[in-house]
Amino acid sequence: MANIRLDKYLADAGIGTRSQVKEILKKNRVYVNDAVAKKGDIKIDTDIDVVALDGKAIGYQEYEYFMLNKPQGVVSATKDPRDKTVVELITENKRRDLFPVGRLDKDTEGLLIITNDGKLANNLLAPGKHVDKKYYVEVSGNVTEETVEYFKTGIDIGDEEMTLPAKLEILNVDGVGENATSACNITIMEGRYHQIKRMFKACGMEVLFLKRLSMGPVSLDEDLPLGGYRKLTEEEIKSLKEVHKI
Repeated sequence: MANIRLDKYLADAGIGTRSQVKEILKKNRVYVNDAVAKKGDIKIDTDIDVVALDGKAIGYQEYEYFMLNKPQGVVSATKDPRDKTVVELITENKRRDLFPVGRLDKDTEGLLIITNDGKLANNLLAPGKHVDKKYYVEVSGNVTEETVEYFKTGIDIGDEEMTLPAKLEILNVDGVGENATSACNITIMEGRYHQIKRMFKACGMEVLFLKRLSMGPVSLDEDLPLGGYRKLTEEEIKSLKEVHKI
C-alpha cells in the first residue's frame, strides 16, 4: 500500500475532519511508532508504521465495502440539504469518502452498495459492462406473457435508444382488468433515470412498489432489516471485482 499523509490516515479512519485532526495533533495525542507526531504531513507506510491515538492503535483500511438495505424516504447521495442520505445510515464508520454505487430512487428500497472504491464503482456502473440488476416490482395492471416478450425486445421509453432487453418473471397477478395488480421480478442491464417505472409506463402500467434484490453477483442479505447494513464479505468483494473482467 502506498504511503499516505498522517492527517489523511487519521481522517480516513474516522477520527475527525482535517481541521479536527490538526487540533488533535497539537495536543500530542498521536504517536507514530511510539514517537509523538505533531505534523499532519508525516508520511505513513500503512503496512509497517503503527499509529496510535491516546494509546490505542488505529488500523487503516484503504477501501471499505458495505451492503445497505435502503429504506424509502432516504436519498442515494453523500449530502442533501433536505433529506437523510444513504451514507448517513452507515453509523459505525465516520470516514468522509464513502459514496453509493449508483442510485435508487427515494421511494425505492433494497440493495445498495456503499464504498470508497471508485474503480470498482466505475466498473459496476459502466454501460459496456451490462451488469445485471434484479428487482422485485409491484405494478397496477395485468402483466401477461405478451408483456414478458415485449420486455425481451427492448422498450421505447423516450430516450434516443431503446432499452436493452430485460428479463421479466411473473410471480402473481391479483384481480382482473383495471383493478388488477401484478408482482414480478425484473432484471435489467442498465441504470437509466427511472428506467423500470418508465418501462412499465410504456406498457400502460404504474409501478406501486420497487425493491432491488441484487447487483451483479451480490444479493441482498435477507437478514438485513430496512435501514440495516453490514460489511461485504471477502467472497462478495472478490465476486464484484470479477466484474472488471467481463
